[in-house]
This record gives sequence, structure tokens and C-alpha cells, in this order.
Amino acid sequence: MEGVVYMRQILVAITGASGAVYGLRLVEELLASQYRVTLLLSRSGRQVVKHETGLDWQGSVEERREKMRRHFGCGEALEHYDENDMFAPPASGSAAPMAMVVMPCSMGTVGRLAAGISGNLIERSADVALKEGHTLLLVPRETPLSTIHLRNLLHLSRAGARIVPAMPAFYGQPQSMAELIDFMVGKVLDGLGIGHRLFRRWGDDAS
Repeated sequence: MEGVVYMRQILVAITGASGAVYGLRLVEELLASQYRVTLLLSRSGRQVVKHETGLDWQGSVEERREKMRRHFGCGEALEHYDENDMFAPPASGSAAPMAMVVMPCSMGTVGRLAAGISGNLIERSADVALKEGHTLLLVPRETPLSTIHLRNLLHLSRAGARIVPAMPAFYGQPQSMAELIDFMVGKVLDGLGIGHRLFRRWGDDAS
């Protein structure tokens, strides 16, 4: 039964890197596929969401939760906690196991995770995922990468995280930004072992 619970719950975190639309699109696809989603946003993540998409998810945690559910057209399938709520279920290793995706993942978040710092619920949830051996996917969105960034990403990879850089491919001849976004979301779904048809795979018949 633990495997079933694990596969039906996904935690998605959006931090302060550019590319908030990646995380939002991932949540859409997970909900459409009947997964339960816990959505966490850092303060910087909420600011980037507002700047890049116009979505104003300010207010109390209850108000933010309701705004998110209206945006995604869902009910209790989507849960949301404040980034400082260290008593939320994802903060405990004894809670039901979840796969976790940080999309996009800022270099500040990468650095704190690599150092084992749990300063908020996002960082603590990722720390729990690593220590419990659960799936953790990080989608860094930064360029260029410094030696410090690369070292931190390598450290996290060796600790068990899967690094999926935001690098959309062009071999499928994308015709829109939406297709580029879907490619990255599809690669994350691949990492989670979730089937999808968001992009044409190499070798598939173009017809």
C-alpha cells in the first residue's frame, strides 16, 4: 500500500528562479492525471509567479489555497501550506511518502539543500525526501552556472536527487513556447515514472 500512496501524491515546490510557468504546468498535468498535489511556494516564488504570469497568490494561507484551487479548477486534490509551517505533513519523515519536484529551483535553494539547511518547509521537505530515500527532482533554471552552482548540484546528485535542468529540446521542431514548456514538464514526468504524451519522442513516427 505504501507504493500506491507514494505514487498518488506529488509535492511540487516553486522557488524564486525564473520559469514559474514550468511548475504551474506540471501541477496542471498532475491534477489532470488524477494525482493529489501539494503545492508549496517560497516568498520569492510567489513574487516570480506574479511577475511572470500575473497570478497574485498573496494573502493568508487559506486565501492562497482557495486562489490556487480556483486557478487549477480543482478541489481538495490540491493542498497548500505556508513555507514557514514546519508542522505540515511534508516536514515529517513519518508522513505518507511523496515524490517531490522543485520546479524551478533557484540556486539559493540548491545551495541550502546541498548544505543540509532546512530553513523553510520547502527545504525541510526536500531534506526529508533525501533522508527517507524518496524521489526528489530538482529543475534548476540559471545560466551561466558558476563552479559553486555545479559543485552544489553534483553534491545533491550524489545524495540521491535527480537533476533535470530546464533545457528544452528542439529536435521535435516545437512551434510554440507551450511546446517548449511541455517538453520540460514531460521530462519531469518521465523522472517520476508517470506516463504522458506531452512531446514526440525521438524515433516516434512524426505522423
